[in-house]
Amino acid sequence: MADYQGVFKRYEKKYLLTDYQYKLLRERLAEYMEEDSYGLHTINNIYYDTDDYRLIRKSLEKPIYKEKLRLRSYGTPTKDSNVFLEIKKKYDGVVYKRRTAMKLDEAGKYVLDGKQPCSTSQITREIDWFLKSYDLSPKVFIAYDRIALFGKEDADLRITFDTNIRWREENLDLARGSNGRQLLQPGQVLMEIKIPGVMPLWMSHLLNEMEIYSTSFSKYGTCYKNHLIHTFLRNLDKNIMNTQLGGMHCA
Repeated sequence: MADYQGVFKRYEKKYLLTDYQYKLLRERLAEYMEEDSYGLHTINNIYYDTDDYRLIRKSLEKPIYKEKLRLRSYGTPTKDSNVFLEIKKKYDGVVYKRRTAMKLDEAGKYVLDGKQPCSTSQITREIDWFLKSYDLSPKVFIAYDRIALFGKEDADLRITFDTNIRWREENLDLARGSNGRQLLQPGQVLMEIKIPGVMPLWMSHLLNEMEIYSTSFSKYGTCYKNHLIHTFLRNLDKNIMNTQLGGMHCA
């Protein structure tokens, strides 16, 4: 369980590509980057939030500081599989990610029941503070198929390509498989460039030449704006109606 990176600090740029742009860019990148040993693999995530979606609503306001908590697995886990509980923060354009590995069953009891994991660390203490600050529950499952590249000269330079991004708001358990409804339009590919500092000149020139421009995109944010907000508003209307009916009954 110790063979993983637990702390990240980097800049992240996101781009929505067409399938044609993706294929052409992969050809051009072959000179500078190579695919990691995992090849095409599936990443599953559970995002936690408050009942009024406070974390994602604040994030969409584009504040100078924002944070979120998610549970991630590579492939579909069993209750005894290792998963990663992650706090992701962004401050003034810099992304900080802290994550710790634990068993799936252990992670669920930790987040939802407050039972401490077997192994604690500075990262779990940060997660403790996060859990005490917000009344969290699982809100959405998001999965995608990813190919990751790293720089031949600089391994800290990474590019990921996510396809088949899907989501669901039921069966919020990583062990329940990676099925879900599509989040993007057919043929769209989400590219993320992850760099510890300044983007290499060759990459800037290549993106400009291909007219590929960065965009503000959040998987969870897009899911909330396009889908989850409707559930939130329906529940809000029901609560208001129940409160009004209750007041009438008391009167």
